[in-house]
Amino acid sequence: MTNYNNAPFVQVKEFFPVWNGWEKICTELNKTIAELGDGNKVIVIETYQGVIHEELVSGLQDGLEYDQWLNSNTSMKSEEAIKDMVQPDVTEDRIFGYLTRLNISDFYDQKKIDNTRNLLAISEGITIIYGTGASLIPNSWDLLVYADMARWEIQMRMRKHLVDNIGMKNRDTEDWMLLYKQGFFVDWRACDRLKKKLFRKWDFVLDTNKIREPKMISGEAIRSGFDQAIHQPFSVVPFFDPGPWGGQWMKEHCNLDKSAVNYAWCFNCVPEENSLYLKFGEEIFETPSINLVFLYPEKLLGDSVHARFGDEFPIRFDFLDTFGGGNLSLQVHPLTEYIQEKFGLHYTQDESYYMLDAEEGAFVYLGFRKDVVPDNMIADLEASKKTGLFDAEKHVKKWPIKKHDHVLIPAGTVHCSGENSLVLEISATPYIFTFKLWDWGRLGMDGKPRPINIEHGKANIKWDRTEEWVKRELINAIEQVSEGDGWVEERTGLHEREFIETRRHWFTKTVPHDTKGTVNVLCLVEGKEAIVESPSSLFDPFVVHFAETWIMPAHLGAYTIRPLGEGLGQKCGTMKAFVRHT
Repeated sequence: MTNYNNAPFVQVKEFFPVWNGWEKICTELNKTIAELGDGNKVIVIETYQGVIHEELVSGLQDGLEYDQWLNSNTSMKSEEAIKDMVQPDVTEDRIFGYLTRLNISDFYDQKKIDNTRNLLAISEGITIIYGTGASLIPNSWDLLVYADMARWEIQMRMRKHLVDNIGMKNRDTEDWMLLYKQGFFVDWRACDRLKKKLFRKWDFVLDTNKIREPKMISGEAIRSGFDQAIHQPFSVVPFFDPGPWGGQWMKEHCNLDKSAVNYAWCFNCVPEENSLYLKFGEEIFETPSINLVFLYPEKLLGDSVHARFGDEFPIRFDFLDTFGGGNLSLQVHPLTEYIQEKFGLHYTQDESYYMLDAEEGAFVYLGFRKDVVPDNMIADLEASKKTGLFDAEKHVKKWPIKKHDHVLIPAGTVHCSGENSLVLEISATPYIFTFKLWDWGRLGMDGKPRPINIEHGKANIKWDRTEEWVKRELINAIEQVSEGDGWVEERTGLHEREFIETRRHWFTKTVPHDTKGTVNVLCLVEGKEAIVESPSSLFDPFVVHFAETWIMPAHLGAYTIRPLGEGLGQKCGTMKAFVRHT
């Protein structure tokens, strides 16, 4: 057992009650509705995509007191009309679509909404309107309950065919990836646009991320929790997932289920996907961490980053574990103009591999051999779809790597991490845009062939990135930039084509840091334990352990890091990433 914390939380100092279970939730809601006084009342229960409606409807209908219950989906367009509407964004591709410009209101039929509003005008007593987009139905409401969902959990439910896409009955589709694709490119974008308008209006919030374990807090409580999180260092909740090439390192170092077949990924700083735990007393309440980005983009990201990226968190940290596993797919990421034109994103997935651990003989594939012939490589890749064979080393350069090496991977560079390493992947956020060129003849965890994207890939490969250029530009481009009493600061990347800057600090004593007005993401890459402190006592001391990742909101300014506890007397190391100032 290590001291890695795989369930970090923000302890909310102000007291707020947490209601557990449908009975207590309904009792509190009934009490609140009664306190609204006599007369007709409209109660809205707005839901994010991925909520299991059968559970919520059953739990709430059984316990709430009402005169009329309306499901908002009766005011939606027909399923066929919705399919036609979303198709340009969903496309025919299994993996890739186009980021939608649709809003939740586009899923609704205005005539049906008008009919529902006419019904509300003559309804007496308590009317409950429930569903995704329920808040759009009435002209006004008396109480708003928001049922939120974390995207990592939505994906788990999609894999089990438990939820539908918005306005559709498609959960039983054979390929769950089609559910995820529509969620990623359409549903979540539309839901987020509505959510951002409702944040300040929430009266209550439901956490139904754990099936049959619902929790509820007040809107005031969750806003207090967000306000506290933005004024301190914090970690989002890491999400671990198996994969066909997955390894065994994280089982030992991250306190995971030893009986699991493997763990391939740890998404430890992907706010679009991860949860944030808010702890009220002894109760944990789970909320999507992206909510913090939406609510406080300037304080979290900093003015310059917010001006450039809007309310998107542009830096991603994750782990790739191949200890006792296999190679990742041979792949390439899209160039900026390609991702803009084809998928509607305004920046691409530049990245790097920081080797948090590696066994002797570990390696990466990166760039090309100096004698590469592009047409020959593409022909061999095309042939591999039939033969199941591809000689990667005939075309792609294989490089030995060791612990603490840093490999830079600007978009357009063919690359692949090999077996027996633990990669801290530091990258820009657009994370599903990986064009697999060759996958070593494997099947995915679902028993199906993993999608190969040679057509997309060859349109983005930079063939001039051969071994001489790669050695000079991309492997351990490390330089010392500063030092002090008991510490050294090194610049390790990223490449000048990438907007993320990374700095490594080696230290045995206190190291001064400053956000300089831009969000910092850090990982303790060496040493057992360290402590993050504010010289001006802006926040309470924050303890981190080996391999843990945390976020420093931009507005916090100066902070320090020093060894702590079992880390005292050791040489510790952190990797820090931030958006490069232009």
